[in-house]
Amino acid sequence: MYLKSILFWKLTKMSSIPFIDIGANLTDPMFKGIYNGNKKHKEDLEDVLERAWKNDLKKIIITSGSLDDSIESLKIASLNENLYCTVGCHPTRCDEFTKSKNPESYLNSLSDLIKNNRSKVVAIGECGLDNQRLHFCSREIQEKYFEMQLKLSEDFNLPLFLHCRDAAPTFLDILKRNPNLIKSGGVVHSFDGSLNEAKDIINLGFYIGINGCSLRTEDNLKTVAELPINRLMLETDCPWCEVKQTHPSYSYVQTKFNSVKKEKFIDGSMVKGRNEPSTIRQVFEVLASLKNEDPVCLGNQIYQNTMDLFFKHK
Repeated sequence: MYLKSILFWKLTKMSSIPFIDIGANLTDPMFKGIYNGNKKHKEDLEDVLERAWKNDLKKIIITSGSLDDSIESLKIASLNENLYCTVGCHPTRCDEFTKSKNPESYLNSLSDLIKNNRSKVVAIGECGLDNQRLHFCSREIQEKYFEMQLKLSEDFNLPLFLHCRDAAPTFLDILKRNPNLIKSGGVVHSFDGSLNEAKDIINLGFYIGINGCSLRTEDNLKTVAELPINRLMLETDCPWCEVKQTHPSYSYVQTKFNSVKKEKFIDGSMVKGRNEPSTIRQVFEVLASLKNEDPVCLGNQIYQNTMDLFFKHK
C-alpha cells in the first residue's frame, strides 16, 4: 500500500507524459455509434479524438485489418496531422486474398495504398497468426499470406505491426526464416504470451505492445514486470482490450473515467464498455506500478521506443 501511495504521488505531481497509442481500431463501427449492427447513438469520433489529445496523446496509429479497412484508416488519418495508420490484412481475414480470385492483385492493391500514402502509413499490418479463431480463417491460409505480407516490409522499409495468438512457434519460425524481410523490425501488439515467448520476440529485434488484454491475469502481470523497458510500447487496441475492474491490474489504475451506457449516450460522454485512446493512461499506470520505475523516465523511454520504430523518418 505504501508503494502504491508513493506511485500515486508521482503520477499526480509529475509533468505531462507524452503518449502514443500504437494500436487504435478507429474504423470500428462503435465509433459511429453502431453496435452489433444496431445504431445506438450518433458518430462521435471527433469527441473521442478530442479527449485523446487532452489526455496527452501526441500521436495515434490506426490499425487496419484488410484492404477496405486500410482505405478507411487512411481517410480517418487524413483528418489530423497526428493520426497515422497501418496497411495490411489481419490473420483472421486472410481469406480475402483467396476470395479476391487473384491474391497477387490483392497484395498489389495494399502495396499501391502504401506507395501513394507514404506520409501516413507507418507500418505493415495488422498481420500474423491467430490459432484461437481458426473458424474465421484456416491455419494454412493464415501462414501463407502472413509470409506474403512480409515482402511489403522489405519493399517499403516499414516496420511490422504483428498479431500472435496461441501460435508462437510457427509465428517465430516464419520470422526467423525470412531475415531479409524483417530488417525494419516491428512490434508484436496486444502481447499476452509467456516470458520465454517475449524473450524470443525481443531477441529477433522486435518490441512488445502492452494493452489491457496483456494485463488480464496474475501470470500476465508477472511476465510484463520482467520485460525490458527499452522494448515496450503502449496501446489501447480500442474499442476492445480495456483494463477491466475484474482484472488484477485494475488495482493499479489511478485515473478513472466517467462513462454512460450506449443506450443513454449524451454528447461528450465516454461509452461504457467501449475502449478509446484516452485510457492509455491506465495501461501506463499499471505498467509503472509493475516496473516500479520513475513514471517520467518510463514514459519518456516508451515514447522514444515508439518514435524510433515508427517515426524516425517522419
